[in-house]
Amino acid sequence: MVSEGNAAAPALKPAAGAAGDLYFAYGSNLSTRRLQERVASAQPLGAARLRNYAFHLDKPGRDGSAKANIRPDAGAEVWGVVFRLAPEAWTELDRYEGGYQRVSVRLEWASAPETPGPTAETYLSALETQDRVATERYRAWMTEGAREHALPPAWCAMLAALPVRPDPPGSG
Repeated sequence: MVSEGNAAAPALKPAAGAAGDLYFAYGSNLSTRRLQERVASAQPLGAARLRNYAFHLDKPGRDGSAKANIRPDAGAEVWGVVFRLAPEAWTELDRYEGGYQRVSVRLEWASAPETPGPTAETYLSALETQDRVATERYRAWMTEGAREHALPPAWCAMLAALPVRPDPPGSG
């Protein structure tokens, strides 16, 4: 995980009005299978990088575990996947992403970093837990998705090394 240091971080642009059709996933929704269980219209378009943000495992989950989060951080980067969603899918995805705020971010395609990338919607949270441990299943969704979409090996290794605890009883 990259440290926080927001000296020259970009200003956040809250998503307003009608959502665009592009979604940048960096947590458990990296897995196409996982995201399509939530919103069937999700279609992966490719790997992308979000510059000047850092990945954190610090958003408190309803189950007491930590969930993925991003925070502005000059010089840092977050790897993820861009999905196309049907317009009506946002309402459902927003319900799943409780405790997060949806914001618009500018990305770079992994396949063409020298060209301007798309603007997409993603989620971040101001909530923070000090118990920064994911469940086994949550980490598995992240690592499955990172490998599925051929994110950089170092990023896949970072996700695979995140601390975990057993899944809560009855979780699935």
